[in-house]
Amino acid sequence: MIKAKQTSFESLNSAQRRAATFGTPAAEGKGLSAGPMLILAGAGTGKTNTLAHRAAHLVLNGVDPARILMLTFTRRAAQEMIRRTQAIVGEVLSERGKMGDRSVVTRLLWSGTFHSVGNRILRLSAKHLGLDPTYTVLDRADAADLMDVVRHELGFSNKDKRFPRKDGCLAIYTYRVNTRLSLKQTLEEQYPWCREWEADLTRLYREYVGRKQKNNVLDFDDLLLYWHAMMQNPVLAQNLAKNFDHVLVDEYQDTSALQGEIIQALKPDGKGVTVVGDDAQAIYSFRAAAVENILGFAERYKPKAETVVLAQNYRSTQQILDVANALMSEAPRQQRKTLMGTRQSAHKPFYITTDDAASQAEYIVNKILVTREVGGSLKRHAILFRSSHHSDVLEVELTKRNIPFVKYGGLKFLEAAHVKDVMSVLRWADNPRNAVAGFRTLKLLPGIGPGHAKQALDLLEAQGFAIKSLASFDAPQPVKMDWKRFCVLLEKLADPATPWPGQVGMVREWYKPQLERIYDAAFSRMGDLEQLEHLSVQHPTRERFLTELTLDPPVLTSDKSGAASKDEDYVILSTIHSAKGQEWDIVYVLNVADGNFPSEFSTGKPEMIEEERRLLYVAMTRARTELHLCAPLKYAVTQQAKNGDAHVYGAKSRFMTDKVLACLEQTTFRSLRGVESLREGEAATVDVVAQLKEMW
Repeated sequence: MIKAKQTSFESLNSAQRRAATFGTPAAEGKGLSAGPMLILAGAGTGKTNTLAHRAAHLVLNGVDPARILMLTFTRRAAQEMIRRTQAIVGEVLSERGKMGDRSVVTRLLWSGTFHSVGNRILRLSAKHLGLDPTYTVLDRADAADLMDVVRHELGFSNKDKRFPRKDGCLAIYTYRVNTRLSLKQTLEEQYPWCREWEADLTRLYREYVGRKQKNNVLDFDDLLLYWHAMMQNPVLAQNLAKNFDHVLVDEYQDTSALQGEIIQALKPDGKGVTVVGDDAQAIYSFRAAAVENILGFAERYKPKAETVVLAQNYRSTQQILDVANALMSEAPRQQRKTLMGTRQSAHKPFYITTDDAASQAEYIVNKILVTREVGGSLKRHAILFRSSHHSDVLEVELTKRNIPFVKYGGLKFLEAAHVKDVMSVLRWADNPRNAVAGFRTLKLLPGIGPGHAKQALDLLEAQGFAIKSLASFDAPQPVKMDWKRFCVLLEKLADPATPWPGQVGMVREWYKPQLERIYDAAFSRMGDLEQLEHLSVQHPTRERFLTELTLDPPVLTSDKSGAASKDEDYVILSTIHSAKGQEWDIVYVLNVADGNFPSEFSTGKPEMIEEERRLLYVAMTRARTELHLCAPLKYAVTQQAKNGDAHVYGAKSRFMTDKVLACLEQTTFRSLRGVESLREGEAATVDVVAQLKEMW
């Protein structure tokens, strides 16, 4: 007997189906009416699949896709959600004997990151907010540079005592904006060494805001700040809310206080709001994420929001889940859930004590090689760590044993100098008031230094930012021809009649000789610019291209590429923060000892210690089949005085309680390297005890 194929929604478990189909048909007969709902999705419980089914259920019940606002934390997550929603809708319609509705993808217009959606809303609402809709969005590096300019002009770079540098100033500003704390609170809680600079920082930030307005630029935080300010106006808030029947928010545990208030103001009664997340995976407080958003979501509404718990795990063995459950069961405040798996293992996860970091590396490499010998792929293994430098000794050991590896992190595409150069030209053409982009662009020209660049920018401002006025600038004699060619390019880019397709190619051709003059490895860098040109054709306008790449850049660059590897198989090395959302068959967690789990920098506050617990939980739940928690007993101490200690002893992690250890198989690994021994010669004995007695 042939078993009937399950339909798309029948393949969901009962909790997933309840979340996906929550709500009742609208009174007018079209659409779906639903109150606020929290989908509490534990690790590996099919969160993305459930949310996609939720979106598909709305569409299949008559909700216009254009009236669904779907907010995610990466552009790729939004694209994946749209793709899955389209597939589910098509499958269900096919089951009903109807043609799949392929317009769902094009009609899910309002799907993207908070910052991307915020940018689009601000441009459409600019006239109500005192904004020029042609503003440019600064990336983090450009925002820091602008902060530095203001910092220098105010004389803060010449202080007698240490004043925070540009990146520190921007970090304080961002944290204060997103947490909704006062500057005083921000400094006291997160940056105590900067408390004495409160008055100067207030002056700096006030001037920084004014400079952005003068240059017609917004930074990342402004995209949320302006949107938030818009939502505080009842008329504007209601006008925007009328455009959306349903609001779906992914990874809600990672939202900031500012983002939480935006959602609250958009739908004060919670009607049509569905948020998905897991408080046990809230690990981004350093980015101002507020775990309170998800912990207090249900109680925010009257009556309380519906809460659906997804606890059926499809990733890990039950033995791995037992350890994770035990770890989180000791957390003081949480949304309680117990993960249940569909797979069993013959052994428990391992808790391995080793002599030191070198022994830890030896243990891991030996295990990897044994697995490989029996036909296992290297890519099955992931080695996770709290901080990037924790893998230093391991990387040496992997290299010594000829095991290829990839380490996640490093320079992002738009942070590469040559890519920033080309983007600056496009940004300046798009917004002539963007002095940061203009200053960088002008300095690319041979013979144009900071002094000449400032003179040219002053001339442009005096002429009302008319790009054509740059042709009248008295450039140094040796570069007049280069200046003329550059002005022709810039005028063409600034001309609205110039079609967007091909503009990146125009800039790339002009930039090629500058690239060869300024940087080494010009050939490989030019490959990045060709990639940039390919990316540009995926966007309908220059503004969308510049904004989308700024808000969600690709991650590859040739700036830090090593020699090409002929190995298609490699081990994964990653910080735990970068590993969130990923999974591997075999996972090793380095340095599970106090000082690392929890970090020594987090032990002053109970809430920070709890975030460290969640970080270890995230690391554990990346494993499908095997989990190895490694705990070195000794840690090397660097930069010591000549007579200082060469190492310190690590204390057992406070998270490794009796309850957690009961779920682990505890073993010890002793390195065989350098075991002390002496070659024996002729046999002889000495009665040392008798000799010692005779001394007295």
